[in-house]
Amino acid sequence: MNLEPLGKFLIGAGIVLVILGALFVSGKGFGPLGKLPGDIRVEKPNFSFYFPIVTCIAISAVLTLVMWILSSFR
Repeated sequence: MNLEPLGKFLIGAGIVLVILGALFVSGKGFGPLGKLPGDIRVEKPNFSFYFPIVTCIAISAVLTLVMWILSSFR
């Protein structure tokens, strides 16, 4: 059984996690992600509800594009 692809995937995932961790530690976060127009936010006394629908769609589109580009190199 060839484990080389799994190793490459784990290295890539590790690099991505290190970059994301550095963003969180630096305090910059993800900029406007999570605060895009279209994200649903309801705040009332003793109640708050937040559903980042547009952020989810944007992240999904970017990840789909990245996966499509990576699969074209196979």
